[in-house]
Amino acid sequence: MDGPDRPGGGRPAGPLLLGVRHHGPGSARAVRAALEEARPGVVLIEGPPEADPLIPLAAEEDMRPPVALLAHAVDEPGRSAFWPLAEFSPEWVAIRWALEHGVPARFIDLPATHTLAWGRDEGDGRVDGPGSGAAPGAADRPGSGDEAGAPEEPGPGDAAPAAETRVDPLRVLAGTAGYDDPERWWEDVVEHRGVGEGDALAPFTALEEAMTVLRETYGGGGHDRDLVREAHMRLRIRAAQREFEDGVAVVCGAWHVPALRRKATVAADRALLKGLPKVKTDMTWVPWTNRRLSRVSGYGAGIDSPGWYGHLFGAPDRPVERWMTKVAGLLRDEDRIVSSAHVIEAVRLAGALAAVRGRPLPGLGETTDAVRAVMCEGSDVPLALVHDRLVVGDVLGEVPATAPAVPLQRDLARIQRRLRLKPEAAERELELDLRKETDAGRSRLLHRLRLLGIAWGEPAASRGSTGTFRETWRLRWEPELSVRVAEAGVWGTTVLAAATARAEADAAAAQALADVTGLAERCLLAELSDALPTVMRTLADRAALDTDVGHLAQALPALVRSLRYGDVRGTDTAALAEVAAGLAERVFVGLPPACAGLDADAAEEMRRHLDAVHGAVGLLGDAPAPGHGSLRARWQSVLRTLTARDTVPGVIRGRSVRLLLDDGELAQDEAARLMGLVLSPGTPPADAAAWIEGFVGGGSGGGMLLVHDERLLGLVDAWLTGVPAEAFTDVLPLLRRTFSAYEPGVRRTLGELVWRGPGARGSTTTAGSGIPGFAPGLDTARADAVLPVVRLLLGLGGDDGEARADLAGAAR
Repeated sequence: MDGPDRPGGGRPAGPLLLGVRHHGPGSARAVRAALEEARPGVVLIEGPPEADPLIPLAAEEDMRPPVALLAHAVDEPGRSAFWPLAEFSPEWVAIRWALEHGVPARFIDLPATHTLAWGRDEGDGRVDGPGSGAAPGAADRPGSGDEAGAPEEPGPGDAAPAAETRVDPLRVLAGTAGYDDPERWWEDVVEHRGVGEGDALAPFTALEEAMTVLRETYGGGGHDRDLVREAHMRLRIRAAQREFEDGVAVVCGAWHVPALRRKATVAADRALLKGLPKVKTDMTWVPWTNRRLSRVSGYGAGIDSPGWYGHLFGAPDRPVERWMTKVAGLLRDEDRIVSSAHVIEAVRLAGALAAVRGRPLPGLGETTDAVRAVMCEGSDVPLALVHDRLVVGDVLGEVPATAPAVPLQRDLARIQRRLRLKPEAAERELELDLRKETDAGRSRLLHRLRLLGIAWGEPAASRGSTGTFRETWRLRWEPELSVRVAEAGVWGTTVLAAATARAEADAAAAQALADVTGLAERCLLAELSDALPTVMRTLADRAALDTDVGHLAQALPALVRSLRYGDVRGTDTAALAEVAAGLAERVFVGLPPACAGLDADAAEEMRRHLDAVHGAVGLLGDAPAPGHGSLRARWQSVLRTLTARDTVPGVIRGRSVRLLLDDGELAQDEAARLMGLVLSPGTPPADAAAWIEGFVGGGSGGGMLLVHDERLLGLVDAWLTGVPAEAFTDVLPLLRRTFSAYEPGVRRTLGELVWRGPGARGSTTTAGSGIPGFAPGLDTARADAVLPVVRLLLGLGGDDGEARADLAGAAR
């Protein structure tokens, strides 16, 4: 194996070793040219041998890169590894060339059965991207130079021995050539080198010589596992040489080439592989994305610009001109004015920058600078769009339906086709109307997947209607979701069966009552009718045993929301309603004593529980309470009790008064009287400030209440001006928190009212109606002016008298 490859003039003395960067269009073009010239009898590729049966799928019409080989442990699907391949990956080009020419192609790296077992021994749940050249079991590191198959160089101050020095080979070679940027050096010497420029094997010979010097200097790069991988590759190469007489071509990371070239005995290589840990694995193809090919994704594929590299690989000629045309098209689609003159000028500027910087051709840096200056007018805002859409890109690969998959994956694919819900790499919003069968099915699917831990969609706030029949989702399919699907396969062979089993298991394992109520809500959203009885039994048992009022108050809103969701989906929620009523009654009984003697933090938390329970009771409406009366009447009685107890913190008493006032259960005069009592000189300033926080603080809309009720504002103003100086600094933080939450316009209006002073504000009147800020009756003269518009909006066909009566009724 120690003889050098000799192009031409007969079969080489050793294997044809093609050292590459794992994702590089220049390397990919050079590999194809070298294979065309050498015409080997077999192509060996750095990758897991378990994937050999999957190689023919690369020729399928439905196979579109970027894709990845996915290996996962059979007994622990979450333990997985990816080998991503793009259209411009040399390995992908080698596979396609072999399939097109009827030449066998095989993977020769360390088997995934050992790679995954190594990760388990280290306690690592996933082994991402070992195909990118990193050591098996170690997460790839951005900027580590893994593209050439080497570990990372230590940072300043690292005290690693010389024998364990980690080196970035591209950075070392770039520095030797006088470059401060290894990416720019690689582009100049490899990516911008055209096919047919001299000997097809020349770049591989030069790169092998450089890597040989580096390996002589740094040894194995400080990682013993590279030595194990290389021993396995040598054994596979020897076996291929004995089997094929027409020559062997090997496509691997350039870092490994010197190790594969050097002499080593079979016994020594087998000794390195002896006793390696194993785990049973499955392997398949999965779609990949350009974003996952970029370094920022965390998968360490080692390229910052997969979209740019894909363009370089696919452009037959004039790559800069074609790139600028793409950029112009994107910016025009975003309504930016970009003309043909802009394109021409940008191309000229990129060429001039390359010449000034001593580069053979404009690279990504030059084209980016030219786009910023010419098409973006110096702004980085549109340039960020270009980077996101073109330099990186939102490409999502596809794999054929014949690829191996777990039953759950096949069922999911079938449902996706039926619901016309295609996975996409780009994030998009999906508006669903649950009154439509297709949209209801999409909602069920997304909720079931979330329950299984497959976060394809995330709920979002609806910008239109707030009705329970409408949902908004943000969808984005990420490659690791394929792992989550395989992992969820242990729960069942269909999405429905798996979600049901997972819900029942989660109910049994739930620790808190709120967890069970949340699970019941999710089961209703996902329409898991078979799981609901188990969840409801667990919920009833936990609710009966839990005596913490905070837990009960936290659980009630989720139950009530579940009733609403079940109603819009036509689900039988009678059992849920019974549990909700019983839970509410327990909250009503336990809340007053639980609110006594709380410190500031506990009181604030209880106030949030108070708001949540109030909202839940409002949704329950006039549902009957256990024993007698309605839940609403029982709750109002609890609020009155809280307002009258001095042992209850001020923030809770103030909030109780406000809730009663908003529901119309407390007269305006009575609310003013209660505020006057609290703000009297006998009340400690801190307690009074807390009461104000509860009454008008936070997002309760209390600012508008003060704007429209002169008496309440006067009480607050008079109390605030009378706070003793020594106590003012103590209450100031609470007051600041109260008033800073108001809208800027509300704060400005309150400031103007206070500045005008009592009696001069002129903003309200108390005559007639008894409600500050409102006149005693309808102003018919002003109403007549809007009658035509009201009639048009409401579709009324009657005369103005009927419209006026309807308007008066609406006003009342």
